[in-house]
Amino acid sequence: MTLPPSDDELALRRRRAVRTAAVVGGIAVAIYIAFILSGVIGR
Repeated sequence: MTLPPSDDELALRRRRAVRTAAVVGGIAVAIYIAFILSGVIGR
């Protein structure tokens, strides 16, 4: 049986999850913008 994580550990996990989500979201936005620009420039 494992102990529940402490408040500090939960806060650290939450910060890491938010940072990871922000990075993945930023990459997705960059790819989206690149596709739009490639369509505009390609014309």
